[in-house]
Amino acid sequence: MTSQTTAPTVEQQGTHHWVITVELPGRAMSTLHGTYTPPAGCTRHDVFQALKNDIARQSPDMARANVVFFALEPNQL
Repeated sequence: MTSQTTAPTVEQQGTHHWVITVELPGRAMSTLHGTYTPPAGCTRHDVFQALKNDIARQSPDMARANVVFFALEPNQL
């Protein structure tokens, strides 16, 4: 028996893949990742701020966390 998997389309995944690691020294560290399609005219900094704001919204303790790592790249091979 064989099975087939269908790869999600780029539209379902977003146009960019991101990874961010944040840390509250001595307390917590978290690495998050996902995809995102920024609005037209959006800059890398805008995406960074949007991600940090979303992290803070979901986990208020992490609002003042240090960013240890951030990557944003086109989501294509």
